[in-house]
Amino acid sequence: MELSTILALSLIALLTVYIFLSWARQHGHHSLPPGPTPIPLLGTPKYMDLSAAPKTYSELTQKYGSIFTIWKMSEPVIVLCGYETVKDALINHAEQFSARPIIPVLYISTKGYGFTGPRWRSLRRFTMTSLRNFGMGKKMMEMRVLEESKYLVQAVSKTGGKPFNPVMFTGSAVGNITSSVLFGEHFDYEDEKLQELLLSTSRHIRGFSSRLNMLCNIFPILLKFPIIKERVFRESEFLEKFVTKYIEHHRKTLNMESPRDFIDHFLLKIKEVEHEMDPDICDTSLLVMVVGLLAAGTETTASTLKFMLVLMAHYPEVQAKVQQEIDEATKSLRIPEIMDKPQLAYTNAVIHESQRVLDLAPTALFHAVTEDIMFRGYSIPKGATVIPFLTSVLQDPSQWETPEDFNPGHFLNEDGQFRTRMAFMPFSAGKRVCLGENLARMELFLLFSALLQKFTFTLPPGTERRDSKYLNLNKSNIIASAQICAVPRASSK
Repeated sequence: MELSTILALSLIALLTVYIFLSWARQHGHHSLPPGPTPIPLLGTPKYMDLSAAPKTYSELTQKYGSIFTIWKMSEPVIVLCGYETVKDALINHAEQFSARPIIPVLYISTKGYGFTGPRWRSLRRFTMTSLRNFGMGKKMMEMRVLEESKYLVQAVSKTGGKPFNPVMFTGSAVGNITSSVLFGEHFDYEDEKLQELLLSTSRHIRGFSSRLNMLCNIFPILLKFPIIKERVFRESEFLEKFVTKYIEHHRKTLNMESPRDFIDHFLLKIKEVEHEMDPDICDTSLLVMVVGLLAAGTETTASTLKFMLVLMAHYPEVQAKVQQEIDEATKSLRIPEIMDKPQLAYTNAVIHESQRVLDLAPTALFHAVTEDIMFRGYSIPKGATVIPFLTSVLQDPSQWETPEDFNPGHFLNEDGQFRTRMAFMPFSAGKRVCLGENLARMELFLLFSALLQKFTFTLPPGTERRDSKYLNLNKSNIIASAQICAVPRASSK
């Protein structure tokens, strides 16, 4: 028998064994939640495409219930749907659902450091402490945001009531706030450094949310090919280079007695633990943390604020009510502050409802279970990947009176006072809730209130008014390119 024939038969035999083992693994978990039948070797790749999750997961939950299984090749992935199921996992069983699976692209890019790696607890704890030291959640942080709101109002006023895309303005404002905490620097809105930061952050996020990235996470063997690996990580290099320049400058100008910002505080900690074997706090984790905080804290908040302004242009009656409330609370003599929240109940409700309608992140970043667990009648093995389907929480008909409509009344009680809703989870929930949630909430409240105090946002001539469902379905295009007009208000001059 020829050598080529022997090799071909061996390859076929190995492939057959591998497919059989894959099939056996997929069909050996009888205690898992139900779900679509996986293809041997491939799993259910159609349902691992997160860009289609709002549609496909909604269909699957209708068929299989609030918890079902899809497959990443031969690995089970558990999807959680609806408020009660997601709350049960992330809050009632917070510790058991607190791990992260290895997400190949993220793991390689962070070298195992960062909030998705095995060192996440110590890094998250240290990061939260450091951010608090530089004003996160304090009056100092509020003053920074209020000061930035003035720059934002000035920039918007220069549009002269003509159609414009506010995404660069909202990005500049949020980027400056984040930059002041991380780098200790504030930029002019036309500064090339700020534009480079925003562009690099946007490219970084687009790269990691691309279809190629998702494909490599489903089939990590693709990352073995240099040309594919280079394409996957190419976009993230720009932000890493930007951050590296700042880290090197901070290292050269570090004053041990007077840390200026988050980077300085991190550098001091590196010196403190440098004698330890393989410390979590190191040069690599510093770069990973700063890049991650920029990516998570800049574009998402800026995009949400842009969407909110567009929403107001499509709902002028809601906008007018917000403006009236702001005028009454401030007497048009000062910009709104955090202390005004109790008097700005409707404004606060509009902000929360806008986030619910936007549904910016339909799925939370993957979780994993820390141990074998019986959950809602099903046995989930240790290490299994879990996807909390947040859209199903934000649109759960058992929690929201009119889940498909834009209705600020969802967040108001019978007396018109603001009420919290446990099913409001745009930042996820539990031990892995978004680290920057408090800052994002502050930014949205103060920047949105300042803008609506000074301007009435309208649609450009000839633009058709749309409902919130249409805006949600087209949110990517709206955030990227929709234009509105900012007409100065007479009462705010």
